[in-house]
Amino acid sequence: MPRSPRAKVLWFARLERRFHRWRERRARARGLRPGVTGFPGYGTEEWVRVLGRVLIAPPARRTSTGDVESLRGWRSFAAVPVGFAHVTVTIDGVEHNVPADRGGVIDAKLPATLKPGWQSITMSVEGSEPTETRVFIVGSDVRFGVVSDIDDTVMVTLLPRPLLAAWNSFVVDEHARQPVPGMAVMLERLTREHPGTPIIYLSTGAWNVAPTLTRFMRRHLFPAGSFLLTDWGPTHDRWFRSGRAHKEQNLRRLAAEFPQVKWLLVGDDGQHDDAIYTGFAIEHPDNVAAVAIRKLLPAEAVLAGGRTVVDDHSAAEVPWVSESDGAGLLDRLQNTGVISRDA
Repeated sequence: MPRSPRAKVLWFARLERRFHRWRERRARARGLRPGVTGFPGYGTEEWVRVLGRVLIAPPARRTSTGDVESLRGWRSFAAVPVGFAHVTVTIDGVEHNVPADRGGVIDAKLPATLKPGWQSITMSVEGSEPTETRVFIVGSDVRFGVVSDIDDTVMVTLLPRPLLAAWNSFVVDEHARQPVPGMAVMLERLTREHPGTPIIYLSTGAWNVAPTLTRFMRRHLFPAGSFLLTDWGPTHDRWFRSGRAHKEQNLRRLAAEFPQVKWLLVGDDGQHDDAIYTGFAIEHPDNVAAVAIRKLLPAEAVLAGGRTVVDDHSAAEVPWVSESDGAGLLDRLQNTGVISRDA
């Protein structure tokens, strides 16, 4: 009797785990030890969502000026994930023991009493030197936030076409990546007009590239924000994790965690952002301030495999704007009142 597709996927997931265990044993035999890479998280004055990953990786190579050496994309995927490691998270002097998942990812909601704004926490594993990371604490009086896609929204990647996505993700030097014109200015303008605004960069990209994204955002003057990425690879019932489900689940989670916040949803028309945001705005109209969709340029749309075709989103009943760059989106958001003309 032939095996079901689900059984085949489960078998492949187990094979992937065995492969990572073999890599881990080899790395430890060479004297390498795991460390924690922290990712910017978020929270309220009563709890924080801590994000990070346990990896075994060689030390980052640096230039003579102390900067991280420019890397090809594939090097971000060369580190060995350490599954089910126990991580010590220290928040304001209080220690928490947090288990990583099978891919080494840490995603935990922990109690904490912190002031609004960026705050520091530390993480360590197996007695390693504590790694400092930051979490953005959203004040109880904040009523506005931004959720932004990354690929082809703030950074030109042409993600929908697999071969081009692979080229951009694994081959292209990180300093060759280009920002979408005007998007950094638009996002910075939003944070300036709405003090205390949380910025959530929600993407289907892998956690492996989070350090590269952090450097990219800093280099191109994007406002600091929290990352919500995903872990590539098979699950118990899928060959690859669903990027669309990842976005939908995190949007619903943000609505539940911050019921008082109205989010500006920023994306592009080259993937499923338009449809995802339409569904979320219909489901949670009180949590959406507006939707801003970046239209791919004609050449980009051809390379990306065309634009997404969705149903009329007028049922969402929220301001909806679309333009090809950040300057155009900024102008249209000013027309809706999301950003004032004299800010």
